Amino acid sequence: MEIKNLAPILLVDAIEPCLPFWVNRLGFAVTVKVPDEGPLVFAIVAKGSIEVMLQSRTSANDDLGDIGAIGPSLLYIRVAALDAVLAAVPAGDIVVPRRTTFYGADEVYVRDPAGNVIGFAAPA
Repeated sequence: MEIKNLAPILLVDAIEPCLPFWVNRLGFAVTVKVPDEGPLVFAIVAKGSIEVMLQSRTSANDDLGDIGAIGPSLLYIRVAALDAVLAAVPAGDIVVPRRTTFYGADEVYVRDPAGNVIGFAAPA
C-alpha cells in the first residue's frame, strides 16, 4: 500500500471563525474553500507540506452520514490506489462504502479497532 500523505479533518461548528487562528496566527494559507462564496462548509489550510482540512459538522453529517459519535476529528490518508486498502480492511469496518466524489477522489471511510474514522482516498 503506497501512502501519499495524511491530513487531519477537524470538524467545526463554523469554518470562518477558525481561519484567523490558522492563517493570521500560525501562517497557513487557505488553499481550498467550498463553496467559493458564502458560508463555507469546507476549507483546506496549508503550510509547507502540511495540510489541515476544516469541515463543518453539518457538511460532514450530510456527506458521511451521522458522524456525531466520531469526535472532533477524522484522518484523511491519500494513497496511490484503494484496492490494497480494501483488501486489508474487513467489510464490517467500512463506514462509508467506496465512492467517487465530486472533487474526483476514489474514497472509502473505515473505523479502526479503537473507533477512530479514517478516510482513504486515491485519484479517481
